[in-house]
Order: sequence, then structure tokens, then C-alpha cells
Amino acid sequence: MTAVRYDDATRTYEGTDVAAVDRLNLDIGDGELLVLVGPSGSGKSTALRMLAGLEPLDGGSIHIGDRDVSNVRPRDRDIAMVFQNYALYPQLSVAENMGFALKQQKVPKEDRVKRVREAARILDLEPYLDRKPKHLSGGQRQRVAMGRAIVRRPAVYLMDEPLSNLDAKLRVQTRTEVVELQNRLGVTTVYVTHDQVEAMTMGDRVAVLRNGVLQQCDAPGTLYHEPVNLFVAGFIGSPAMNLVDAGEQRPLTLGDVELEPSGGLALPDGVITIGFRPEALTVGDGPLRAQIRTVEDLGSEVFVHVAIEHRGDSVPLVSKMSPPFDGAPGDNVGLKIVGTTHFFDGDGARIGSTPAALR
Repeated sequence: MTAVRYDDATRTYEGTDVAAVDRLNLDIGDGELLVLVGPSGSGKSTALRMLAGLEPLDGGSIHIGDRDVSNVRPRDRDIAMVFQNYALYPQLSVAENMGFALKQQKVPKEDRVKRVREAARILDLEPYLDRKPKHLSGGQRQRVAMGRAIVRRPAVYLMDEPLSNLDAKLRVQTRTEVVELQNRLGVTTVYVTHDQVEAMTMGDRVAVLRNGVLQQCDAPGTLYHEPVNLFVAGFIGSPAMNLVDAGEQRPLTLGDVELEPSGGLALPDGVITIGFRPEALTVGDGPLRAQIRTVEDLGSEVFVHVAIEHRGDSVPLVSKMSPPFDGAPGDNVGLKIVGTTHFFDGDGARIGSTPAALR
């Protein structure tokens, strides 16, 4: 049983007084695939490197299982790391690359060969064991890098944006393979990415970081439907949630249409921001008037970008519609919200959500 725990873990780089990772508290369950996600500079890679022992802690502690590893050397932490640049030895064959760490650990050759072949079978690399990395595709090289981690049989896998060097099609295919592999092996895995779509499709849970501070850690569906604040609401989802400053007057308005929460949700005094997902906004008949700016027809879905007049400004919104869609840029249309509406206070915290408040 190998769980991981960050306990007020902090890292501040020399020359700055702003923590790259600020008092991170996070529990990762045994066998869980947890994804750390956030924009550039959010602290996700630093958090992973702290767990690996590649970055020292300036406060707090990190535990792997029942052991405090805060001051333990990386090679003694029982972890294996997969990097985005593969880090393969070009002069060695696939089999030699996969077994290199075992050779350094003086694992007997017979056992070493057995473990390499077992990993190669799992990763569909058996036909390539004698090839050099330069004769492999990007996806195959990434599988070799993963195989090198698998043969070590560590307590924890750490993956730092391992798919970022792959093209879009191969990235989709490989992330499915990673999830299937992790489920089969059942090894606790911490996976870092800046791609929120990757995070949502891979993680048992997803931890969202911003400026070194953990914003929310939940199952992907909870992040999407119950974001704790404006940052998570705007970061998770593609296209992003529509967020509109509704002001502090009561009743709230969107454009010139009244919008009030239902179900007894009480709003505090002060500025309120409303949010609704693109699929909750329909274009056609509706009380809110808008003009179409652009139409993105992706075949299976259509993104309709519109603008409304709201509090003296032109405010962009996006709707996700099912094809076919006949509107064109410049058309004047009606809008209605047919899904959940979220309400956020002046500090950005979500107050609550209600069924559609504008029809």
C-alpha cells in the first residue's frame, strides 16, 4: 500500500520571496492516478520535483507510504519518473534502455531480461527491442521511457508532461494507453500537464494549481460542474465557461434581461459574477438579444461566438450547439440559458448554482 501525502509542503526559489509551491496539502490514495494541472508558472512541475527529491523543501514535509521522505535522496525514494523529452540513450537498444537502471542496480541478467520482456509485452514493444531510439516513432520512444519506469517496479510513478512532444492524434491515443496501463499496474501515479483536456480525461482526481496554491482537488466531473472559484471555472472546460460581471444591483441583469437564482439561493451584497457553460447557452429564440461574431463548425458540434450589450459594453459569449446550425456572422439572434447557472461573489468564490435562471 503506497499513498502519498504533501503536508504544508513549500518551495521558494532563491531570489524571490514568493513561494513556487505554497503550503501544499494533498493526499493521494494508493493506486490513484492524480493529475496536477495549471497554467505555466502554477507550481505543478515544482510540486512533482519536490516529491521526486529533485527540489528541496523550504517547509512542511512529503510522505510516501508511512515514510517521511523530505530529506531522502531521490534514488532512495522508490519512485520512477517519466520526462517529456524521453531521455533515452541513443547508443543503446530499446532493451538496453529499458534495463539500464536495473543493470546499475546489479539486478541479475536473467531477472533483468525477464522484466524487460514483460514490460515490452505490456507496451507492445517486443518487435522493437533490438532497435535504437532513432529508428522509433515519437510514440514508441515514449513507450520505451515508460517501460524503463515499469521495469523498476517502484512504489510511485511520476510523469512530467510525458505526451507534450507528440502530435495531437498520437497524444489522444497515447493518453488512453497510459490510463489503461496505470489501471492494469495499480501503481500510485502523479501526472503533470498544462492541458486541462488531458487532465480531465486521465485523472481519477485532478488538482488545480495557481501561483503555487492549490485551488481545488476533485474528480473531473466535480471540477467541471462544481468549481470552487472563478479561476477553476474559467480554467476547466473547453471552450471555457462564460463568465459575466453582473454588477451589484438587484435584481441581477444579463443584458437587459433580469436574471435571478432559483431554489432559495441567497446572494450576498456586492458584485456578483455569473457563469454558464457553452452547452448551457442556446442560440435561436430567447429573451436575450445578441449578434453572431463567428461560427466554428467542427462536424460533431458547432461553437457559436456571439456578443451581447451588457452594462454599456459588448460582451463575448460562446454557445456549443448540435449541428446543423444555419446562423452566420452578423445575424441578430436570441439567447437562452437552459443549463446550470453559477454565482460567484466579489472574491471569486462560488456561492452556489441553480437551474437555468434565464429562459
